[in-house]
Amino acid sequence: MEYLKRIADEQLRLRLEAFGAVQIKGPKWCGKTTTALMQAKSVIKMQNPDTREGYLATARTKPSVLLKGDTPRLIDEWQVAPMLWDAVRHAVDERQLKGQFILTGSTVIDNKEIMHTGTGRISRMAMYPMSLYESQESNGQISLHELFNDKELDIDGITSSLSIEQLIFAACRGGWPASLDDISDEAKLLIAKDYVNIICEEDISRVDTRQRNPALTRLVLRSYARNLCTLAKKTSMLADVSAATENIAMSTFNDYVEALERLFVIEDMEAWSPAIRSKTVIRTGNKRCFVDPSIAVAVMGASPKSLELDMKTFGFIYECLCIRDLRIYSQGLGGHLSYYHDRYDLEADAVLHLPDGRYALIEIKLGSREIEEGAKHLLELKQLVVERNERDKQATLRVPDLLIVLTGGQMAYTRLDGVKIIPLGCLRD
Repeated sequence: MEYLKRIADEQLRLRLEAFGAVQIKGPKWCGKTTTALMQAKSVIKMQNPDTREGYLATARTKPSVLLKGDTPRLIDEWQVAPMLWDAVRHAVDERQLKGQFILTGSTVIDNKEIMHTGTGRISRMAMYPMSLYESQESNGQISLHELFNDKELDIDGITSSLSIEQLIFAACRGGWPASLDDISDEAKLLIAKDYVNIICEEDISRVDTRQRNPALTRLVLRSYARNLCTLAKKTSMLADVSAATENIAMSTFNDYVEALERLFVIEDMEAWSPAIRSKTVIRTGNKRCFVDPSIAVAVMGASPKSLELDMKTFGFIYECLCIRDLRIYSQGLGGHLSYYHDRYDLEADAVLHLPDGRYALIEIKLGSREIEEGAKHLLELKQLVVERNERDKQATLRVPDLLIVLTGGQMAYTRLDGVKIIPLGCLRD
């Protein structure tokens, strides 16, 4: 299959220009190795069964041997031999050159296994499954970068070609590169199901060599899926899991969640907590998220047909789809995501922060009937910031630069109140 350009391509190029080595981290099957290979000049694959034992023996005795080769040299699944991290850091110090190594891996290792963090030598970047723009399903006619730089940008009348049915299928299939091959729709949907099976049966115990129960892993994932894109507390999720099996301790539940985080399966979203009203009214718990909506679909045993008949459930999956794409697009802008929600139910499903302090408040609404409600929340939140600044002129907060309702509809437009209605199928970084 032809390589589809990734937003991470430019991020990797820039980091190789600035640092001696780059670590690409993210879930397995999301395309880290393929993306790295597009810029690497040599490669060593630590999980190759024909050479693995020899590589491990060499890594234990003289790891510098494995670093020889044309640069940038890709070390794929480097965490198989954690001592390579320190070897790479030392080689970067010795060579005093940029762009020497690319490290890829699908798990986070224990920091106790490395001697030095690599700060200043090894830059870290995340990769995710593909966004709709990267999979060429979003036409990308509306750029977040352009919107931030030109608030008066005319988006009226720009349309998405993605129907609700197509959005449902895209969420069920996920952004796994292998699912974009020229295969049947049924085969495409198997990718995410197999991913979940391997996580539960194998990877959950391999992440740190601690034996874990596949059935309990699946229950934890189901609890996350049932609470997708909500602020569910871990105590309620633990009760959910315990109701389906024997009682388990919170420490056990946390152990499984942490393992799934280390495998880049779970990635919760943190709260944005500006002092707008009172710190005591802002909800600061994490929003429960997967790195890809297809994980939730596979765990729940749902399908495109079942979700077409259950749009309430798909609303949460659609939000996860939007958050995945926004994370990828914000990465291209050097930014990050959070959310806002207070006890009065005033919310912004996502807050996209740029490094220079600019930010966008984003509400995610699947259908056109919900657009008015989403716009109302955004305008109320903006007004709170304005009123807060009038009260305290010594420590003002920046007024939001963009108000966006990200919809599953098909037409983009700017409302008279300035809120921009943007179909997900038109968006890019």
